[in-house]
Amino acid sequence: MRLFLDTSVLLAAAGSAKGAARAIFSYAPACRWALLSSPYALSEAVGNLSKFPARVAADWIRLRPQLTVVDDVVTLDRPVIFEASKDRPILFTALASADILLTLDKADFGELLGGTFYGLPVLLPYVFLGQERAAGRM
Repeated sequence: MRLFLDTSVLLAAAGSAKGAARAIFSYAPACRWALLSSPYALSEAVGNLSKFPARVAADWIRLRPQLTVVDDVVTLDRPVIFEASKDRPILFTALASADILLTLDKADFGELLGGTFYGLPVLLPYVFLGQERAAGRM
């Protein structure tokens, strides 16, 4: 399964060893999840690391090798109504490359959370983990 991790999930995973975002990284190898992100999301994450304690940057360095970086997609050949223009590259890239988009950004992705975008599920990490447990896949 290919999981696209947006900036909020990347920062949450680096920032806390106990949250669902970090659990995604921990379970990925055994569950055979491909963790995807994009240059756009990585740039946002790295740009925000200075706002956190130094240990977060150290954890980021340890987590980063688990990510497969896919090319950014900035346009679609379909109609799109999505107000958060700064997050369109995240949404479009996830649609082009992943099976699921994981985000913690309720402000910009709130209307899509728990739903789909052209068939792409948009989920909070803990919701995804709950679904996987309920399905017996972890």
